[in-house]
Amino acid sequence: MQTNLTEFILGSQQRLAMPVGVYSGLHLTGKTVAKATNDYMVQVNAILALRERNPSPFLQAAMDLSIEAEAFGAQVRFDEGEIPTIIGRLVTGREDLTKLFAPKIGHKRTIVPLSVVTYLKDHGYGDDGFVLGSIIGPFSLVGRLFGVTESLMLTREDPELLGDLLKLATNFLLRYAEAFRGVGADGIIMAEPAAGLMSPAMLARFSAPYVRQIVEPLQSEEFSFLYHNCGAKLAHLKEILKDGAALHHFGNPMDMVAALQQVDDQTILAGNLDPASVFVSSTPAEVYQQTTDLLHATAGHRNFLLSSGCDLPPNMSLDKLDAFYQAVKDFNNT
Repeated sequence: MQTNLTEFILGSQQRLAMPVGVYSGLHLTGKTVAKATNDYMVQVNAILALRERNPSPFLQAAMDLSIEAEAFGAQVRFDEGEIPTIIGRLVTGREDLTKLFAPKIGHKRTIVPLSVVTYLKDHGYGDDGFVLGSIIGPFSLVGRLFGVTESLMLTREDPELLGDLLKLATNFLLRYAEAFRGVGADGIIMAEPAAGLMSPAMLARFSAPYVRQIVEPLQSEEFSFLYHNCGAKLAHLKEILKDGAALHHFGNPMDMVAALQQVDDQTILAGNLDPASVFVSSTPAEVYQQTTDLLHATAGHRNFLLSSGCDLPPNMSLDKLDAFYQAVKDFNNT
């Protein structure tokens, strides 16, 4: 379906860019990643600092794929300069599942991105653009509760248990996504990277239908879902598109030009400059060139939104991001 966000992208006379990343803004505010993942105003200040440096119509809450699992009771490791990670497995079998209850919305750090969105909307920062929340996808949440490798094994060894875990995760994420809509978000980025580790057939069974159960009741003209999968390849595309999200965001493994040739001109795809090899390891001049190359390769597709292929890491220097935006500006001026 078309939403305000998709109409904005498709109707733009210039190429748009939406790199995914908030943590690099901490270079401008002098705060740590640990602070940003626990204090919504630290995150807000980083978002606004990035926007002041490189104006953009897109404002995003930080991507933090430990929040939901922590709310269920999983242990999290916090390091000052690193994005939080889940430690161990909260669920190891059906007996643990019977003791597991979905948390209330706002429990532990689930309140942080909600507060980020609330602040930005209440203070008018979304009046001339889009404020986006961030949640994890259902299979990726199960992977953080049960273990990613173990969850992949369940697809064949115990699909019934996996289905029960996915139902629990989906029901919680539906309520969480609804909370973002309730505080005025223009949409949310749903990160489902673990699904990219499955075959297309397994993704069609254990990810896409559950994503759709979240998208279908909530997506509207005013509220868009942006599905993100940094591991998906061209073979996954057909099944992923069945989830109903307004926009699909992919990482470096996706052949973006081939993908655009397989969809109609109203289906928006985004990505896919690799954070590690482009934004971290390359020089600003190389970032500029690779950004320009991707813009030229996708020049005939207004349904392509230029972006990083995944969340930009905290240790990325901002001159790389400046080069990215300069390449977009120069391309639009030619």
